[in-house]
Amino acid sequence: MQIPNVQPSPIGKTVINDSARWKKPLKGIALTATLAVLAGRIAEAPFFSIMGIMIISIMLGVLWKSVMDVPADASIGITFSSKFLLRAGIILMGVRLNFNQILDAGIRVVLIDMIVIAFTLTIMIFLGKWLRVDKTLGVLIAVGTAVCGAAAIVAVAPLIGTKKEQTAISVACIAILGTLGAVFYIFLYPYLGLDSYSYGVFAGSTLHELAHVIAAGAPGGDMGSETAILVKLGRVALLIPVALVLGYFYRSTERMENDKKSWRKLPIPWFIFGFLAMSLVNTTGLLPQSVIHVMIAVSVFLMSIAMAGLGLSINMTDFKKVGKNTVVVAIVGFAALIVLGQVLVVAFY
Repeated sequence: MQIPNVQPSPIGKTVINDSARWKKPLKGIALTATLAVLAGRIAEAPFFSIMGIMIISIMLGVLWKSVMDVPADASIGITFSSKFLLRAGIILMGVRLNFNQILDAGIRVVLIDMIVIAFTLTIMIFLGKWLRVDKTLGVLIAVGTAVCGAAAIVAVAPLIGTKKEQTAISVACIAILGTLGAVFYIFLYPYLGLDSYSYGVFAGSTLHELAHVIAAGAPGGDMGSETAILVKLGRVALLIPVALVLGYFYRSTERMENDKKSWRKLPIPWFIFGFLAMSLVNTTGLLPQSVIHVMIAVSVFLMSIAMAGLGLSINMTDFKKVGKNTVVVAIVGFAALIVLGQVLVVAFY
C-alpha cells in the first residue's frame, strides 16, 4: 500500500502534502461534471431542449440527492463547482453580448428591456411583501423573471445572503414557468396578429431563460428568432446594474457594518465585471467567431456543472417549504409581464 508523503507540522500534527490536498475536490467535481454531461444529452431531446441543459442539471442534482447518498468527501468539490465554476461560467457568458448589435437594434429595444425589468422587479417584490413571502426568495424569483432566469438568480443570490435551498427553489420555479410559457407562446403565435419582428420582441422581452426564448422564437422564422435573442441579450446586459442595485439595498445589517471597514467587503459582484470585460472583448471584434462559440459552449457547461452542484446541496423537503404565496408571486408576475410585453409591442411598433 502506497503511503502519501507527509511532513510534521510545527505543533506535532501530520499534514498531507499539496498533491493530496488538491485531490480532495476531484470527487465532487467529477460527480457534478457527470451530471452536467448527462443533462446535455437529455437536453438534445425535443421537449427537454426547451428547458435547457442548466435547468436539467439542477434537477438531476436534486434527484440524485433524493435517491442516492452524496459521499461526504465529495462536499468540497460540490461547493467548488457551485461557487467558483459558476462564477467562471458567468464571466465567460459575457461573450454572448455584442453591445453594437444591441445599440443597432435601436433605442426602442433598449427602452423596452429597461421598462420590462423595472416593472417586473417592482410588481413582484411588492407583491411578495404583501403576501409575506420570504424577502430574499421573493427577490430571487423577481430577478429571474425580469432579467435572465437562472443566471440572474445565481448572480444575485450571494449578494443578498440567500440560502442554497432558496436559490435552488427559485431556479426550479423559473424553469417550470418559463418552459410552460415557451410552449404556450408557440401555440399562441398564430392568434397574436404580430409580424415576425414584433413577435420576436415580445418573446425576447417576456420569457425567462435564453433557451425558452430560442424555443419560442422558432414560429417567427429567422427574423423572429434573431430578434427574440437580441432583445433577450439586452436584458442580460442589464444584469450588471440590476445586481449592483439589489446587492446594495438587500445586504444585511451585519454586512453593511463590514462594508464600512474594508472596500473588499463591498457588496459588489466582482465576477460580473469579468462578464462585462468579456462583452467588451466581443464588441471589439477581436475574437473570431469560432473562438466565441467555444467560449460560449464552455460557459454553458461550467454553469451546468455549477447547477448540478447546487442541486446536490438541496433536499426535496426544502421544496415543501415554499408555500403557495411564493408560487402566486411567480405566476402573477409572469402574467403581468406577458400583458406588459404586448402593450409595449403595440406602443412601440
